[in-house]
Amino acid sequence: MSDLMTGARYLWQGQKWVLRNGRWFGFGLLPALITLVLYAAALIVLGFWADDLAAWATPFADDWSSPWAGLLRGTFTVLLFAGGLLMAVLTFTAVTLLIGDPFYESLSEKVEESEGGCPEGPDVSLLRGLWISLRDSLYVLVRALAFGVVLFLLGFVPVAGQTVVPVLGLLVSGFFLTLELTSVAMQRRDIPVRERLRMLRGRKALAVGFGAPLALCFLVPLVAVLLMPGAVAGAALLVRDLTDAPADGQPAAGEPRGPHGPQGMWAEPGHQGGPAGPAGPA
Repeated sequence: MSDLMTGARYLWQGQKWVLRNGRWFGFGLLPALITLVLYAAALIVLGFWADDLAAWATPFADDWSSPWAGLLRGTFTVLLFAGGLLMAVLTFTAVTLLIGDPFYESLSEKVEESEGGCPEGPDVSLLRGLWISLRDSLYVLVRALAFGVVLFLLGFVPVAGQTVVPVLGLLVSGFFLTLELTSVAMQRRDIPVRERLRMLRGRKALAVGFGAPLALCFLVPLVAVLLMPGAVAGAALLVRDLTDAPADGQPAAGEPRGPHGPQGMWAEPGHQGGPAGPAGPA
C-alpha cells in the first residue's frame, strides 16, 4: 500500500513540476496533441465499422432467433470498441514518446537537474536513439497486446467480464504505461528494456500507483494531452527512486526511499547523491 501511494505521489509531483515551469508544460504538449488527432481519427473509423465487423466475425449467428443474435453482436461491438480504447491507452504513450522523443528527453533531463544531478546518458545519434525507442516500444507493446487479448476474451464471461475484467484492464494498462513513461529516464541510464521490466515487476505497486490513475485519465482524450508533460516529469522522479535503491528494489535499512536517496547499482561512476536543488528548469 505504501508503494501504491508513492507511485501516485510521483504522478502528482510531476504535474506540479510542469505547472511551476510553464514553458516546459507547453513544450511537452505538442507531441501528445499530434498523437491525439491520429488516435481520434482511428477510433472514429472503428466506431463506424464496428457493427459491420461484428456481423463479419459472427456469421454463425445469422440464423439465430431474436434476440440472441442481436445480443451476441451487440456485446461483440461493445467489446471491440472497448478493446480499441484499451489499445489506444496502451499505445498512446509509446507513440507520443516516439513522436516527441527529443522533447521529452529534454524535459526529463531538466526535471532531474532540478532535483540534483542528472546522468549524462549514452552517446548515440538521434536516429539511433529513435530506433532504440521504437524497438523497446515494440517489445513492450507485444506483451501489452498479449494481456489485452486475454482480457478481451475474458470480457465474454458473464458478470466477471463486466466487473472484474475492466478493473484488471486498468491495472495492466497502468503498469505498462509506467514502463513506457520511465523509458526516457531509463534509456539515459543505459538500462535495457528487459531490466526495466524486471525492476518494475519488483515494485508492481509503485508502477500501478503511478500508471493506473493516469490510464484512467487517458480515457478522456484531451486530458491525456494535458497530463502527458507532467507524466514524463513524474516518471523521471520515479526512476530516481528505482535506481537509487539497492538491486533487490528495496531501500537499505536507515536509507530514505525517494528521489534523493543514495545512489544504487545504476548510478553514474563517481556520482554521489546530494541534496535537492531548486525546482524549475536549469
